[in-house]
Amino acid sequence: MEKSLVKDFSKYVSLNILGMIGVSFYILADTYYIAKALGATGIAALNFAIPVFSIILGIGLMIGIGGAARFGILKSRNKHKEAEAVFAGALKLGTQAGLLFAVLGLFGSKALSSILGADAVTLPLTHAYMATIMVFAPFFILNNTVLAFVRNDNNPRLAMLAMIGGSVSNVILDYIFLFPLKMGMFGAAFATSLAPIISLGILSIHFAKKKSRPAILKHKLTRPAIKDILNLGSSTFIMEVSSAVVLTTFNLLILGLEGNKGVAAYGIVANIAFVAVAIFTGLGQGVQPLISKYYGLKDRKTVRRVNRYALLTAGFIAALIYLGTFFNSAALIGLFNNENDPVILKLADSGMKIYFLGFFFVGINIVTAMILSATEKGRAAFVLSVLRGLAVIVPMAILLSSHWGMTGIWSSFVLSELIVAGFALYLTTATEKGSIAYGNPD
Repeated sequence: MEKSLVKDFSKYVSLNILGMIGVSFYILADTYYIAKALGATGIAALNFAIPVFSIILGIGLMIGIGGAARFGILKSRNKHKEAEAVFAGALKLGTQAGLLFAVLGLFGSKALSSILGADAVTLPLTHAYMATIMVFAPFFILNNTVLAFVRNDNNPRLAMLAMIGGSVSNVILDYIFLFPLKMGMFGAAFATSLAPIISLGILSIHFAKKKSRPAILKHKLTRPAIKDILNLGSSTFIMEVSSAVVLTTFNLLILGLEGNKGVAAYGIVANIAFVAVAIFTGLGQGVQPLISKYYGLKDRKTVRRVNRYALLTAGFIAALIYLGTFFNSAALIGLFNNENDPVILKLADSGMKIYFLGFFFVGINIVTAMILSATEKGRAAFVLSVLRGLAVIVPMAILLSSHWGMTGIWSSFVLSELIVAGFALYLTTATEKGSIAYGNPD
């Protein structure tokens, strides 16, 4: 049993971490090529647009992880028709949410770009990127939704291949659109927007092979189903949206302290950090199917064992990430500092060495929230995610930046994640003892 569990844990976690690293290149490839083609102004403009992209991805993850958690629990109890209905409901919900974003992108993206901090210099570029991403929102949301269900339907390998396939296509198309075709910021956004369509094409293999395919149209999208999906997936959404909130808050604070060069420096740090967060998200998504399966079987002992494996893995990954960025910060920054601007280099270098200390706690927080969601403790997971994304870091950034400038901004991330890790420990202990009865084991 122990060897089998370790094997399953290693398979699901490694495949999902690899896949999420691939997904993170959606933004990293854009940052690299935009830096080469459009310089610091392009990076700053991209940084103003990313919050909306994070919200779109977050909605896809919320629907996908929330629905897939219920799907996994029902499957483990041999309730296959109910599981099929959850999948159908998630697809319908994701389609509707994506269409709303597409409409908003067509008519409101320019005003939204200004609200998020873009000025006269960066507004045209920010608007071009944001409008394109929002129009293709249905594909981003459906891709994240289908990925989660395929993963929970015993096919983590195909999910990984789809994520990496989309990412590789993004890197290739980014180069083609930005350089030979000279399509500018629209080209970068268009390349990123085609990636989930390619990923969905790969994922379709999973359903083509199934003898009984889900009859999507025969299942109605009911209010209780929507509530259940959103409840179990809300913490994932808050985790993703927290990136948008933090990014916007930091952008506006840094804009006042260091101007567009400061925003560009933060953009470099934030985009490298995006890969680190993706790794921990992959870890959390990798353990979710196992947690949901053994929770559905009421095997609490194995659930706790998977939890322990996940937290130990998170600590090991955090150490590797910090050492790698600490000793290679100048080289990493150089990939995106195309103009070799000494101000950007200095700001980003000092920032990275402080900021990345926070990842010793990020892994604990992401994994704990995912595990709470997978065991039907949606409210506890939601509380943890709100603390991490909104309630702690925003006031912390405002307070510390007013006293210590940029150092305060970088440090606010570290201190916030540390504080939230304390709450994660409390919520985990309290729910295990039953003092917070958010789950329904039956």
